[in-house]
Amino acid sequence: MTLPPPPVRPPSDRLPTERELREDLAAAYRLIALFGMTDLVFTHLSVRVPGEGHRFLVNPYGLLFEEVTASSLVLVDAEGEPAQPTTWPVNPAGFVIHSAVHLGRDDAQCVMHTHTLAGMAVAAQQGGLLPLNQMAMEFDGRVAIHDYEGIADEDNLSERERIVRDLGDKPCLILRHHGLLTVGRTVAEAFYWMYYLEQSCRIQLAAQSSGAPLAIPSPDLVRRARAQFDTGPTKGWLPWQALRRKLDREQPDYKS
Repeated sequence: MTLPPPPVRPPSDRLPTERELREDLAAAYRLIALFGMTDLVFTHLSVRVPGEGHRFLVNPYGLLFEEVTASSLVLVDAEGEPAQPTTWPVNPAGFVIHSAVHLGRDDAQCVMHTHTLAGMAVAAQQGGLLPLNQMAMEFDGRVAIHDYEGIADEDNLSERERIVRDLGDKPCLILRHHGLLTVGRTVAEAFYWMYYLEQSCRIQLAAQSSGAPLAIPSPDLVRRARAQFDTGPTKGWLPWQALRRKLDREQPDYKS
């Protein structure tokens, strides 16, 4: 197999085009499906589109994540209402959480939300995410918690303010009894946080299910490990290039 040329890292201040964002977001939907992080046709991944006003790309309501393509993504406004002609419905109620975070955080260009077994199980635990492994240590001080208020929909719009308040400036949020949420300056960054937050939750459940006493490292060691992870403006960019190449080989229709 001939190796591809090494990817060239773009300038951190370059704004992606809508087409590039569509391909990145469609790739993220396919990868969430590939790694077993879907909930049938529910939950959303969204990304802000450059330009005036608040416009975002989100999945058509009713498609499986494995069916999403770049052209099928729907442009919506801040209320989750279509801002383009579409033959598929969108789910404004399901966009409530996303719109809150997008509007409340300038750096939340991409927002991802999942209802996974591991994520929801950890969201049901009083202690939240524990620093039981190197992956989880990167999340020390980077995971906020929002208490459950019922199904997030337009009947409880005041919850938006509390979600933004609880998230603060962190990249990750555990929604009690609900699931996981991550934000990023890019699709790549939001996916990086989601992938490793999910992995950390899976590892935690595996360690707890063994019945053996859990070894919790000291706070100083956890902080040292966290500091060793890179958090620059292109967080997650390198593995994202590899994942896009994988999709280009195996599911090239995501770009269509």
